[in-house]
Formats: sequence, structure tokens, C-alpha cells
Amino acid sequence: MTFSFKVRKQDTKTRARLGVITTPHGAIETPAFVPVGTQASVKSLSPDELQTLGVQLFFVNTYHAYLRPGLSVINKFGGLHAFMGWQGPIITDSGGFQVFSLARPKYVPQDRGEDRPSLVKISEDGVEFRSHWDGSLHTFTAESSMQWQWQLGSDIHIAFDDCTSYPATHKQAKISMERTHRWALRSVSEHQKQANTHKKRHKPYQALYGVIQGSVYEDLRVASAKFVRELAVDGIAIGGVSVGETKTEMRDVLSWVSPHLPEDKPRHLLGVGEIDDIFTLIAYGMDTFDCVQPTRLARMGRLYVKKNKKHEIDITKKIWEKDTKPIEPGCRCYTCTHFSRSYLHHLFRVRELLAYRLATIHNIHFINTLVLDIREAIKNGVFLEMKKIWAYNK
Repeated sequence: MTFSFKVRKQDTKTRARLGVITTPHGAIETPAFVPVGTQASVKSLSPDELQTLGVQLFFVNTYHAYLRPGLSVINKFGGLHAFMGWQGPIITDSGGFQVFSLARPKYVPQDRGEDRPSLVKISEDGVEFRSHWDGSLHTFTAESSMQWQWQLGSDIHIAFDDCTSYPATHKQAKISMERTHRWALRSVSEHQKQANTHKKRHKPYQALYGVIQGSVYEDLRVASAKFVRELAVDGIAIGGVSVGETKTEMRDVLSWVSPHLPEDKPRHLLGVGEIDDIFTLIAYGMDTFDCVQPTRLARMGRLYVKKNKKHEIDITKKIWEKDTKPIEPGCRCYTCTHFSRSYLHHLFRVRELLAYRLATIHNIHFINTLVLDIREAIKNGVFLEMKKIWAYNK
């Protein structure tokens, strides 16, 4: 089975659409939320639990897999799927974002115009960085990122890109975007080499998404969208809207690039997925989106509910100490059908490990159910009506 994408229905009032992405490890009904499994694990949950919760695809981080456990370990299992015990689709990023955000300071590239210590040494060739684990020196290039993602065996790869810092001047953003484009050309070239090699070995095809950058500047974003859409890639990823940009700026970026994206390729929004963002990004035609927020908030005791200004409650607050109701009345997740707010409050207060697992189950179930309902709304032509109801529930 190879990679393919098909649009099943287009909303008549927005760019929202129903689709299906087909991969060697299964199909993904879109729009779809993609939880983040940074260390080859969605924290506290097993693969069976993820499947039960309706997770179709999740993100694994190339940077972290490369450093620990290391590619030599994962290669012994034939790739991530066997290593993790997860047989569904997997998406890996290029490692670029983590290199820029986690590596140790070294020096400031002159063309970035920054006045604070840089986390990496950036050159035309790639990125030199020090491991956040032990300080050892490493280099990521467009070619090595592609090679390593093919070794990991993920179904979808992300092209190596220069994740533009925020805020950035127009000049800085343009330099970063143009570097991303040059790296994209190299990523595509290496991807095709790897695809040909794997084909000869009768191994499944792994897809490649190009990345749109350009910070918060309309001319750059449009130029990047036009450049990436012409590449020999299987899908489009939109980056640089989750590194400090406001929600208004995120919406602006989507409004600028959406009209220029090919209709026959899937679109992925990188790093965005708060409850308030979901209707917006889907309305602009995003097919998949990843975010750490649902699981990260869960571990902090912030649990999703419908009728609330923030669509969440802080279960650690004393107000829930004697509350016998489930987190969200009517929710069919394992947590809500078996436990009370009082019990969750107790678990968090005493820092019991079960708290994090039960909270994560609820938040992932909640967001997957929401997206499933959105798919039904698009199917029935009532997407905007559903969006208004959720806005009212605040």
C-alpha cells in the first residue's frame, strides 16, 4: 500500500473539508488531531489505549529518537513501529524545531541579527548543536534528516526547515525562509534517493511534507506557499505559528497561505491545537494538526470540559474536593465513566501516578470526540453552526 489523499467533502461556507489519508499502516480520517509522542511514547498511555481513544496518527520526534535511544537501537527492531509496539501511522518531524529550541547555546549567526546567545550554529550546510543530554556535538542536515526518518520508518516525514524565531524582522524572516526553501530542495532530492532504494528492497513508501515558513509577513508566507506547492512532495506542513505568535497572527498566516495550497494534497499545521484553535484551523482547510497541549495540560490537572470560558477546569483546586460528578457529565471516556472529580482531585493532591494517566485519557478522548463531531458536522453541512454553539458555550 502506498501513500494517497482524497477529499471526500468540501464545506460550502469555509475551507473545511473531509478527507482520508492512506498510508502503509492504515488510513487517517481527516480532519484529525495528532497527539505528540516526543520520546516515542504519548506519556503514560499504551498503544492499545491510544487506539481505544481513537488516535489515528501520532508524532514522534526525530531529534529525540536520534539522541536516545539512538538509531542503532531502533534499527534492530526494523523501525519505530516494532520498537514502540504501535502498528498505526506515525509522523516524524525533521528534528529542526527541537534542535533550535533544546540544544545548548553556542554562538549567534550573524545573518540572524540576534543579540542574545543562539542555541545552535547554523550554516548553509545544516545545523551544528550540542545534545541537551550530555553536551556532545552533533550535526543535522537536510540529507541526514531524510536518511534518519527513512530509518525510523515513519509513514510521513517533514522536510528539514529553519524554524524562524519570534519575533523576527522581515529581513531575518526572509533569510530564514529562503534557507528553508534551499533545504527543502535538498530534502526532496535525498527523499527521492531513499525512496528508490527502499523500492528496490520492496519496502513501503514513506511520504514527505514540505514546510511553509515566513513568520508573520504576508508576502513571505504567500511566496513560501507558492514555492512549496511546486515541490515534489506528498503534503504540505505549515510551520512557525506556535513559537510565540498570537492567535490573531496564527489566523492571519492561515488566511494568507490557504488560498495557495493544492487541493489534492493533505495539509498539516505544526504545533497548534488548543480547543479555541481547532475550529479556526479546520475552517482554513487544515487536515491534520499536532499539539502537546492536551497531554501537557492533563499532567497539570487542567481537564477539558464543554461549558466553560477556557473549556477546562483545574482539578487541583479545592472546589472539587467533594464533587461526586465526573469531569465532564455525559463523557464516555474511561476516566469519566469510572471516577469522580473528587477522586481525580485527590490523586493530583497526593501526586499519585494514576492521576496523570486518567487525566490524559480524558483530554485525548475529549479532543478526539470533538474532532469526530466536527467531521460529522462538515459531512452534514453544519460546520459553522457547530462552531457558533461552541463559542456560545463559553
